Amino acid sequence: MNILSPSILSADFWHLGEDIKQVEREQVPYLHVDVMDGIFVPSISFGMPVLQCVRRQTDLFLDVHLMIDRPERYVQSFADSGADLINFHVEATDQVRETIAAIRGLGKKAGITIKPKTPVQVLEPYLELVDMVLVMTVEPGFGGQKLIPECIDKVREVRRMLDERGLQTDLEVDGGIHLGNVQTALEAGANVIVAGSAVFKDDIGANLRAFLKQMDCV
Repeated sequence: MNILSPSILSADFWHLGEDIKQVEREQVPYLHVDVMDGIFVPSISFGMPVLQCVRRQTDLFLDVHLMIDRPERYVQSFADSGADLINFHVEATDQVRETIAAIRGLGKKAGITIKPKTPVQVLEPYLELVDMVLVMTVEPGFGGQKLIPECIDKVREVRRMLDERGLQTDLEVDGGIHLGNVQTALEAGANVIVAGSAVFKDDIGANLRAFLKQMDCV
């Protein structure tokens, strides 16, 4: 099943609650929450207080993407704040296996992420341990970037790796996804699509419906 995970990084925080309600009205099940610390990536976004507020107001599946240094320090806090899935970068820690175990030990789904320049082979030791693999198709840290075409080859390679192992692991893509390239990402093997600025601009409901229609065709 293909899943759309709209990223609130691109939402209007003046009326974030209403933007999220529009996601709910279109029956989109996921919400993507990008957490940036200004260290692992140059930008700073938001953290536990925002996640807690969102959790209190919605039952959507909260797909939390930690772009932070040493994510193992904050697994408990993000779990307690309402994350359903905690996804972290393999480049950000030397305790990948331990961090996965900590997330799952808290009853949450675990995901691992790679940046565009990271070889997919670093994922191999962990594929059987996680619920999701996220391939970044832009350099993490800023919204509104253009997709790096070479990253689609990485999506294909990760899908091949998962299929060879007979795994049902979700494969997510994040970065520069819009209506003109979402089918390319899906055809490469992704089944969870993160979209930010392509959703949270102009008519959010119409954007969501257009994405869902495109994604249902693949």
